[in-house]
Amino acid sequence: MPTSSTPRRRTKPPQLIATEADIAIGVRALRRKCPVFRAMHTLAGDPPLRRRPAGYEGLARIIVGQQVSVASAAAIWERTYAAVRPFRAKTLLALSDEALRAAGLSGPKIRTLRAMSTAVADGLDLETLDGLDDEAVHAALTSISGIGPWTADVFIMFCLGRADAFAAGDLALQIAAQWALERDTRPGADELVEIAERWRPWRGVAARMLWTYYAAVKKVRTGAPV
Repeated sequence: MPTSSTPRRRTKPPQLIATEADIAIGVRALRRKCPVFRAMHTLAGDPPLRRRPAGYEGLARIIVGQQVSVASAAAIWERTYAAVRPFRAKTLLALSDEALRAAGLSGPKIRTLRAMSTAVADGLDLETLDGLDDEAVHAALTSISGIGPWTADVFIMFCLGRADAFAAGDLALQIAAQWALERDTRPGADELVEIAERWRPWRGVAARMLWTYYAAVKKVRTGAPV
């Protein structure tokens, strides 16, 4: 009999975002139901697919890319992937901190990658997380030292491709929502969760749209590159 600590399996397959066609379906649905989304889409255009590999590699790539620019994240990831060959938990654990720092990884990211790799080596199967519901995936990932809600949300959104996933703790999403809703203050994570209820069951498309809108408005306001 399952206990309260047993991970919950999905009761039915979730709607997934796997192709550009799925993005288009979500965009059409959200344009019909939400004038705020419609205004963002009219200004910024279609959001990108942004799918990532699942499993160990996908989670590692999210960790590597935290709090750096897209260009820096890509460069650090390339060096990290080249250093950890084959790209597996045991290989990473066998490398020295010096070798990982040479790839451009910070101390906190090295510690998180090691904690994740240790969990995988001890039996955590990241490849089977797609069989669990969002809350159970979130719990499994955030139980690893260094992995917080944002990382778990982004994994569910981009690696598992779930159409209703949403990273309410993301600063850019909060700022974009403030701009789109013409608010004086930026909503926090809890308030953004409430705001995002209007975008169910396509919150994953709404999040992509908010990021795209944020980049477009920032470019207009500051001249910064997208």
